[in-house]
Amino acid sequence: MSTVDWHKRAEEASYRVRNFIDGKYQDCVGSKTIEKYAGRNGQLLYSFANGDGSEVEQAVASARATFASGIWRKKSSGERGAILNKLADLVDEHKETFALYESMDVGKPINNALYDDLSRTAGGLRGAAADISKMVGNCGTDQGSLVYQTRKPVGVVAGILGWNFPVSLASGKVGPALVTGNSLVLKPSEFTSLSTSFLAELAIEAGVPPGVFNVIHGDGANVGDGLARHMDVDLLSFVGSSATGKMLMKAAGESNMKRLILECGGKSPYIVFDDTEEYLDYLAEDIVATAFPNQGALCVAGTRLLVQEGIREKLMPKIIEHAAKIMPKDPLDTDCTFGALMNEAHMHKVLGYIETGKAGGAKLIYGGEQVLQASGGFYVKPAIFDQVGANDRIAQEEIFGPVLSVIGFKDEAEALAIANGTCFGLAAYVATQNVGRVQRMGEELAAGLIQMFATGAPSGGNVAITIEAHKQSGFGFEAGVEGLAAYTAVSTVMCFT
Repeated sequence: MSTVDWHKRAEEASYRVRNFIDGKYQDCVGSKTIEKYAGRNGQLLYSFANGDGSEVEQAVASARATFASGIWRKKSSGERGAILNKLADLVDEHKETFALYESMDVGKPINNALYDDLSRTAGGLRGAAADISKMVGNCGTDQGSLVYQTRKPVGVVAGILGWNFPVSLASGKVGPALVTGNSLVLKPSEFTSLSTSFLAELAIEAGVPPGVFNVIHGDGANVGDGLARHMDVDLLSFVGSSATGKMLMKAAGESNMKRLILECGGKSPYIVFDDTEEYLDYLAEDIVATAFPNQGALCVAGTRLLVQEGIREKLMPKIIEHAAKIMPKDPLDTDCTFGALMNEAHMHKVLGYIETGKAGGAKLIYGGEQVLQASGGFYVKPAIFDQVGANDRIAQEEIFGPVLSVIGFKDEAEALAIANGTCFGLAAYVATQNVGRVQRMGEELAAGLIQMFATGAPSGGNVAITIEAHKQSGFGFEAGVEGLAAYTAVSTVMCFT
């Protein structure tokens, strides 16, 4: 646990949002103003101009010029990797500043930001630096003729980020884009704008040349759409909603057919079979942890709980018992484990879905109300609905908030039909001790990431491996060697002798 007085740090901190182009800070411009109110207390945190498109032109021109110059792309992969490792070291050095920004912007508990988000941020940069050495092309000979493939940086990469994990999502674009030799323009969400420019500033300190990593701020209409339609952007990598992802696909097609990597929405099932009765205590705790991380704002959250009827009555009280331990609290308190929602509009969206669930006939069995109103902040107690229909809105649409829908099923076939019965395919979770079922679920579930639990004490080991979303959860590779390769273009070279 951190011993920092975070309330004092928050009062003393400066919250200023500026673009970072060609290695220098620039004030944001535009005819309208974006205002951000802190989730923890509803007070104005910062404001900035919403953008007018000029920053898009400047940032892309800077990225294109540095790419053409070769000042970054012509460095060896080892040199680029060493600089990314230095940037990761600087992230660690300034992790308290980043953590404060993340907590104030998103509303997440300060210790979650400090020990989880920042570990992922630095780890993502180091992982990209390590994986670049594994990316080797094919080669061979035929009667003296040499044929080989070479991977090259694709060019100018634009990244548009979601609001739930600002700095770690940024590093997820910075690592693969830069280590493969590209130049980069990032647009963080206008709702969480504090961290990304600071990361770009530290990149200069680490040794990234000015103009290679640029950050611009603004809304989707003025800045995001401008990046998506820019004729000099070669690849657009996006994290956000499926609705926005579809708009970016259209923009890419109407401009220069730029490549796309889209990580979009999710409505992940957590399927519990009745052969797991002996470890329901573990499962109840994990179900709650998987449903409500980051105040429910996580694309792979297990927000649809599918329970086989034979164990439903035994499991549900245990889930409520664990959910009751979650107490929304000021995210700057070091004992906070569940903070505030990101802004007032998002809080009302979540509360609206809760009302929709009740009106649709689902049974609200726990939580679901706004709390801590006296603070001025945006706090909602996690909601659990039972007797949810598989086609109900709360079981079909991504809420991105702390709402769990519980659906019963009779057998494996019905479980698969319900699990695959949404437009999403990002993640899935399965609890069973049946080895044959593990194999069948792995084959049949439409999800890019499937986690299986077979005991009450799983190893918890994680291997960095590539993930590809299914259906309207997006497309393209994230993480691992294939994730790096997505930021490159292949040339096949034939040498006839």
